[in-house]
Amino acid sequence: METLLLPFSPRFIVLTTCSVVTVLLLGVGIVDHKVLKLIAIPLAIFGALTLLGFRDLTQKSHAVLRNYPISAHLRFLLEEIRPEMRQYFFESEKDGMPFSRDIRAVIYQRAKMVLDKRPFGTQIDVYREGYEWMHHSMAPKPRATEKFRITIGGPDCKKPYSASVFNISAMSFGALSPNAVRALNAGAKKGGFAHDSGEGGVSPYHRENGGDIIWEIGSGYFGCRNRDGSFNPDEFARIASDDQIKMVELKISQGAKPGHGGVLPAAKISEEISKIRGVSMGEDCISPAYHRAFSTPLEMMAFIAEMRRLSGGKPAGFKLCIGHPWEFLAICKAMLQTGIYPDFIVVDGKEGGTGAAPLEFMDHLGMPMREGVNFVHNALIGINARDRIKIGASGKIATAFDMARAMAIGADWCNSARGFMFSLGCIQSLSCHTDRCPTGVTTQDPSRNRALVVPDKIERVYNYHHSTLHALAELIAAAGLEHPRQIRPIHFSQRTSTTEVCSFAQLYPSLRPGELIKGTKDARFRDAWTMARADSFLPAG
Repeated sequence: METLLLPFSPRFIVLTTCSVVTVLLLGVGIVDHKVLKLIAIPLAIFGALTLLGFRDLTQKSHAVLRNYPISAHLRFLLEEIRPEMRQYFFESEKDGMPFSRDIRAVIYQRAKMVLDKRPFGTQIDVYREGYEWMHHSMAPKPRATEKFRITIGGPDCKKPYSASVFNISAMSFGALSPNAVRALNAGAKKGGFAHDSGEGGVSPYHRENGGDIIWEIGSGYFGCRNRDGSFNPDEFARIASDDQIKMVELKISQGAKPGHGGVLPAAKISEEISKIRGVSMGEDCISPAYHRAFSTPLEMMAFIAEMRRLSGGKPAGFKLCIGHPWEFLAICKAMLQTGIYPDFIVVDGKEGGTGAAPLEFMDHLGMPMREGVNFVHNALIGINARDRIKIGASGKIATAFDMARAMAIGADWCNSARGFMFSLGCIQSLSCHTDRCPTGVTTQDPSRNRALVVPDKIERVYNYHHSTLHALAELIAAAGLEHPRQIRPIHFSQRTSTTEVCSFAQLYPSLRPGELIKGTKDARFRDAWTMARADSFLPAG
């Protein structure tokens, strides 16, 4: 009896109803052909739903569909629109990840040059643990009008580069659409700042508008590789000699998935991308997790020296997310042993990353940017190399406060990827890896990327950069300073509990010049320095 009543249970009633209505409509149509035209559409709808329901009953992939034919599809629909519903209706101004609604809004406002002020006081609980602030001065300075710049290039560099303190972080053509690359590079040209190519090679869209380029070379050596995927020095020299390329950057790892390598899915590889990267059509484009051109810290330093030589003496450096401390200190020992020093180091934080990554990597692998920047800063002080190597910070930087905080703990300049994506119109739909970006920023679908109108977005990229530096100038002037290079840890504090506050100088203590060479007792470095070997990334002992 229970089995006979099952079609009328709540689980199956939708399928039963659709089936009955379909049969009735079909019967009416057979009896009276004159009404067939009138009932054709309802018959098609209920017939399709009935077929869908029986398919749900027989498929084996989804248990919920077998138990709730037809009606369970509503669950999948709600699940599909859940991020949008949460973002548009339920998030507060300070909620939303990776970037809060408030941060996204201020970037949009600055990119569009509309009012970016907030009324009625902060919405942040300033007494919660972790709250941070910058100290102001009773004798503030006039706001600086200069475009804050730094010179990158050590004693071995023949062509130093005067860089803005705020630049576009590494994002490859292929991951980004042609129009997105065009707009970013043209905005960089107008604003006098640099555009990191990402490891996908220098495309025609990077060159089209003449903006300054930092050419990133990853483990796939795209744009300068042999057919077997190995490094091609002649091709590297040919491309690096272009005057538009101002610096060359070796990518060791990235924040979102350090130690993992990268993949551009075959679905996103067009003939154009295939040609630019030197990879085959119809196959995933793989960036290996490791480099084939070197395998030890000593070999890595020699490779960076070769990059500098092949580029004609342009600044050469590397980017990484800090992992094992002894591995970076091994690189420091290799610098001392070889006398070869990079011109710059970009420290990516584990919170950075515009590409897709496995959940475990994205959430739990790699050192966050602030700890990474401060670790590198102190390590270079400890080997007496800080004055010749500039440090860039890359990891969830979007506002002037983010920049000032990173500079206080050791950065000379900052890079932003997602900030500039927002300036292009990105709405944080989290669909970058699907090739279905709703704003045309991260898709190779021509029908989608046409939505990104380049002339309009050029202005927004420029405005965002200009407005952020304007805000930075106001911050440092309020602190009684004249240039971001003057920012120090003593200018910031963090609430460590409801009743306790620590200065950044206490939270991020500094090594003394040459302390690693002389022998440090600092627990953050002592054991790792002992474990570090210039001839291997493996720890000693």
